[in-house]
Amino acid sequence: MEIPVFIVDAFTSLPFKGNPAAVCLLKHGRGSAFVGSHPPMRSTCVVTRPWPLLLCSSTIKQGEDLVMDFPLNPPTKQDPDDFRHLIKVAVGDHPVKDVYLSSTTKKLLLRLADTCDRSVLTSLTVNPAALLSSDTSGRVKGLIVTLKGSPDGQPAYDFYSRYYSPWNGIPEDPVCGSAHTVLGSYWSKELGKRKMRAFQCSSRGGELELEVRDDGRLNIAGKSFTVLRGTITL
Repeated sequence: MEIPVFIVDAFTSLPFKGNPAAVCLLKHGRGSAFVGSHPPMRSTCVVTRPWPLLLCSSTIKQGEDLVMDFPLNPPTKQDPDDFRHLIKVAVGDHPVKDVYLSSTTKKLLLRLADTCDRSVLTSLTVNPAALLSSDTSGRVKGLIVTLKGSPDGQPAYDFYSRYYSPWNGIPEDPVCGSAHTVLGSYWSKELGKRKMRAFQCSSRGGELELEVRDDGRLNIAGKSFTVLRGTITL
């Protein structure tokens, strides 16, 4: 038995940028997470990742973009004092405007004040071990740091983010789809927009197009670049 395998960089049109994923296309099974640039329009796949990826129900190809269908995860506002130590470890003395928590995903969202620019976010140096020990309550399994973007700039982005999850063994995720199920809900309300363009400011970087739907789900679209093709023989 031979199974096609690909290494695909998602949310980018360049090699070794975006989010790398190992993709195996299967003829049978259920559910999909990421298919890469391989036809047909709909396929079933298994993605090898260091954590379970169970949120995405389908992936389709639309033009040059892949569109993934996720449930939206609205966060709720929190008292910053409840996460004072974690905030200090994550962003130091940078001012924080909002603190929100998604109870379904256990992702904590910190929005930096609008006086901060993108360079503040890209220059953050977060110690994974210190972050892990800053909250042992089980309430938090991932940390999103986000900042309002420049929708009129070049390039134009509605918001920026970075995502850390040492609680799940991930010091920093290059580009995280599930984090954007929280970000999409938050920023849609803040900006009064259903369609948004986002950039995750990791060292690899990644661009995402978001669309909040009426049925409580989120479309996440982005480009992809296949850097390796091969075969698994069983």
